[in-house]
Amino acid sequence: QVQLVESGGGLVQAGGSLRLSCAASGRTIRLYAMGWFLQAPGKEREFVSAIKWSGGGTVYADSVKGRFTISRDNAKNTVYLQMNSLKPEDTAVYFCAVARSSWPESRESGYDYWGQGTQVTVSS
Repeated sequence: QVQLVESGGGLVQAGGSLRLSCAASGRTIRLYAMGWFLQAPGKEREFVSAIKWSGGGTVYADSVKGRFTISRDNAKNTVYLQMNSLKPEDTAVYFCAVARSSWPESRESGYDYWGQGTQVTVSS
């Protein structure tokens, strides 16, 4: 069993930055890919980014390419999402998740464990 706790969300003005963290406990995550998803009000959860177990491979949704950067520190069992140039349309609850394999995955079905989410609100 894995427990995931996201942090770092908050209220920021458009153009600003936030850094989300996702700390895992209960089991090491170093062998598994990790992902970030978002869910905006009234919408389904959607993929944001994922990172290979080693950190050497990353995948991004087109909407965040060039603005968001995913990284991980396996020694700390933590994955990060650096979000720059934030836009009002980035407003959502952001979730981290542990993949079933070591390769980055964009489908929700590829993930076993999920955090409770952290709210990100971008004002215009």
